[in-house]
Amino acid sequence: MKHLFVFTFALLLSLSASSQILNPVKWSYAAKRTSKTEAILYLKATIGDGWHIYSQSIAEGGPLKTSFSFNQAKDYKLIGKTLEPKAITKFEKSFEMNVSYFEKAVVFQQKVKLTGAKVRIKGILEFMVCNEQQCLPPETVEFSIPVS
Repeated sequence: MKHLFVFTFALLLSLSASSQILNPVKWSYAAKRTSKTEAILYLKATIGDGWHIYSQSIAEGGPLKTSFSFNQAKDYKLIGKTLEPKAITKFEKSFEMNVSYFEKAVVFQQKVKLTGAKVRIKGILEFMVCNEQQCLPPETVEFSIPVS
């Protein structure tokens, strides 16, 4: 009976460890005023070893591209599109196409025109993270970036 208890406990412990939620991407945010009426927002993804997230420029039929949606507000306006650094581009068998992605860390930048003294820019970002064995379901993350 004691052996059955130890076996059951070990089995439950291993199931619990293998079913932990994977969270290989951490997001952080910052803003820097470049003048009295303009600022740059920085949206940084820190990506776990062996994982990658995709560029904003992915052709149809591929993985979910990273995207940013900023809430409309009267105290700021977006200037241009969200910028990203040069991505790694490789053929991925699972999608049967070339895809562009980022490993380790990537900083996206969005320029904004400000009409208020203290502004809080809110929005939603969406991304998908994969490694050589699997892709996790797409994630949607809300963000709020103070600009003072």
